[in-house]
Amino acid sequence: MTEIPKLRLGVNVDHVATVRNARGGAHPDPVSAAQCAIGAGADGITAHLREDRRHIVDDDIARLRAEIAKPLNLEMAATEEMVGIAVKVRPHAACLVPERRQERTTEGGLDVAGQHDALAPVVAKLKDAGIRVSLFIAADPRQIETAAQISAPVIEIHTGAWCDAIADGRAAAAAAEWERIRQGARLARAAGLEVHAGHGLSYATAETIAALAEVVELNIGHFLVGEALFDGLAAAVRAMRAAMDRGRG
Repeated sequence: MTEIPKLRLGVNVDHVATVRNARGGAHPDPVSAAQCAIGAGADGITAHLREDRRHIVDDDIARLRAEIAKPLNLEMAATEEMVGIAVKVRPHAACLVPERRQERTTEGGLDVAGQHDALAPVVAKLKDAGIRVSLFIAADPRQIETAAQISAPVIEIHTGAWCDAIADGRAAAAAAEWERIRQGARLARAAGLEVHAGHGLSYATAETIAALAEVVELNIGHFLVGEALFDGLAAAVRAMRAAMDRGRG
């Protein structure tokens, strides 16, 4: 019987920085939040350095790289500036995401198929620097196949549409999105890609997606920071870890 891979939890600390930046100063500190999350069971930390520095800033990335004991996953746009920062900082991983300044959060997956020629050299440069590259994409066969063609070792499936459909009570749409995720994860794994997932996940949806053996990592941030307001970050991370373990089991 094939053993199901361990499901890793990456905790995104962007919105700890959002709270800090609302008032200025140094509190709350996303690096302290990252250390708390690791102590509660997180397997890694994710942070998105946006071009407008709306939450995470350059110093946060440098400190996370230097001060946390688990892998750092740098979410970034595929721009010359961000590639230069990644090559200098050398995080464990870099997840390429689409970015528009007017959006509140990342609204969709990267168009790898449409940006093949632009993304292929970015993937190659990051890999040459020893950085594990992932592409944040919809569970669309064309995007998955192109990700494999440009030699990105990892994809992260955008789960936002599925989570939104569930939250809105749109059962048919949720079922269709779930089937797309399930089939996409299977296709990606068959193509030799490591499969991660994230965006909009809650305890319930993380427990559900944990049942997909092809998925080996979930990256979750906004929900955990929101729950931390009521229960504390460590408790929220432990509850998420328990939900994921239930789903995997």
